[in-house]
Amino acid sequence: MVDFLVCDSGFASIENWIPKCWIRVTAPTQDELAQLQKKYDVPIEFIKDIEDVEERPRIEVEEGWLMTLLRVPYKIEESNSPFSTVPFGIMIKGDVFLTICHYQTDMSSDFVRYTLRKNIKELTGIDLLLSLYLSSSVWYLKYLKQMNQQIKQAENQLEESIRNEELHQLMRFEKSLVYFITSLRGNEVLLARLKKYLKTNASTFDDDLLDEVEIELQQAYTTANIYSDILAGTMDAYASIISNNLNVIMKQLTSVSIILMIPTVVASMYGMNVPNSLEGNQYGFWIICLFSAFLSLFGIWMFKRHKFF
Repeated sequence: MVDFLVCDSGFASIENWIPKCWIRVTAPTQDELAQLQKKYDVPIEFIKDIEDVEERPRIEVEEGWLMTLLRVPYKIEESNSPFSTVPFGIMIKGDVFLTICHYQTDMSSDFVRYTLRKNIKELTGIDLLLSLYLSSSVWYLKYLKQMNQQIKQAENQLEESIRNEELHQLMRFEKSLVYFITSLRGNEVLLARLKKYLKTNASTFDDDLLDEVEIELQQAYTTANIYSDILAGTMDAYASIISNNLNVIMKQLTSVSIILMIPTVVASMYGMNVPNSLEGNQYGFWIICLFSAFLSLFGIWMFKRHKFF
């Protein structure tokens, strides 16, 4: 899908391209990519790189194009990893501003709504690039907060359970955090290179906006690392707790088995077809039952004394 947006009291859609408008390409078909390449002479190699879900953040300058590829957060509804990151390409040349992403992310649509709420009058070129960069960092923080809440819910369930499902859920969050940390680190390196490029090649851009991008990106990276360290420690602790709970249950079951074995042994001994001094006693059955009960109670007392129950 290809949208044309122009910033006038916030971004609004228009029918056709005009200079300095935002060409937003989301989940494009091959025909749409071919038309973009033909109409705007976009480097086809860079477009193909954006299709690779594993592509790393970087900046390139080729044939007058300033091309940046950053990784933005992406929420997956049905997956082993609930949060991941995807490539987001931003390309600038003269009056052409083009973004390409092969996934429908919350960041892009929310950014448009944000410009409408803030009634932003004009946002083009490098400032738009930096604003999208800032928006991606903000969405990292939003998803990290959501992830933290879901981790707490899984921990509460884990406190009352000895199953592995909750641990598997925490492992999926740990995987998402690894994706976030790796992508944020790549975005940091990209920002350092972009900052160096802007200082030497760009005449006008918002220095305060660049500083804000750097601050938000560093905050997101630090937060992701903190959550990752906490989650790793929590998983180790709960794995030990589950193992300890299992040991307690096995110890209790073993104690019950031993106690139930006592009357079985007594009954087996007096059930043998040999003289046992009680074969002629009319109270022999009750004597054996009482003796078995006494031994069983004594076994229960011993196990309780040693805290097996």
